[in-house]
Amino acid sequence: MTDIKSFTKLFLNDRFILFLIILNSFTIFSEGFPELGTSALLLINTIDSLITILFLIEAVTKINYFGWKNYYSSNWNKLDLILVILSIPSIFLLIIQSQNHGLSFLLIFRISRVFKFFRFFKFIPGIDILMKGVQRALKASIFVLFGFFILNFIIAILTCYIFKDVSPHFFGNPLKSMYTIFKIFTVEGWYEIPDALSKNTGHIQSALIKIYFVIILILGGIMGLSLVNSIFVDSMVMDNNDELEKKIDLLNQKIDSLIENQHKKRI
Repeated sequence: MTDIKSFTKLFLNDRFILFLIILNSFTIFSEGFPELGTSALLLINTIDSLITILFLIEAVTKINYFGWKNYYSSNWNKLDLILVILSIPSIFLLIIQSQNHGLSFLLIFRISRVFKFFRFFKFIPGIDILMKGVQRALKASIFVLFGFFILNFIIAILTCYIFKDVSPHFFGNPLKSMYTIFKIFTVEGWYEIPDALSKNTGHIQSALIKIYFVIILILGGIMGLSLVNSIFVDSMVMDNNDELEKKIDLLNQKIDSLIENQHKKRI
């Protein structure tokens, strides 16, 4: 009975699980070095599969300890369970040593092991508050992002029809044009595109091309992205503002109460 309790406590211990995640990260990282040799890589792969089994035991232990409803009510537990299920096929990779087993399609699941790294987020201090802030910011900025997409779409179509024959590499079709316009919106290296377009043109045409892309940069890169960033950040820190507003309201109530008491004493 004591052994069972100790076993349960071990898999309920966040430090032990964090140690397994770090060890698993190291093993997957090490597998990217084929010069280690076949025997070393086989050992690393075996350790990775054993850790996956331990993660599966962890999930079963927590479901048994908390109950399915309580376990599944946590978003982090949902993520853990999904990642474990995605990682299970990697266990069978130890069995597959040739293409004759008819199970070589499981090799595609090798990449699924990388998703276990997402479990690191669970151990970041204040991650729950941060995630709530991100969700709130996404909801608040969804229409602004949609408007930003529409702006990108309209400018991309217009620019495609103007420059598709001049520069098919950047504006040969609407998809290429959308990607190029988005690069301009990000500001980084935006000047390279108008410089390339105006290389073999006259002075007036070159100036018009550069003015056109400067206008695009101002509309999308400076004004558009700044608006999206400001709304997103403001929504992220809204909790901090709410707490400050509550403290100010409480302080005002105390001041009003003191003034009222002073007024009663004078009467």
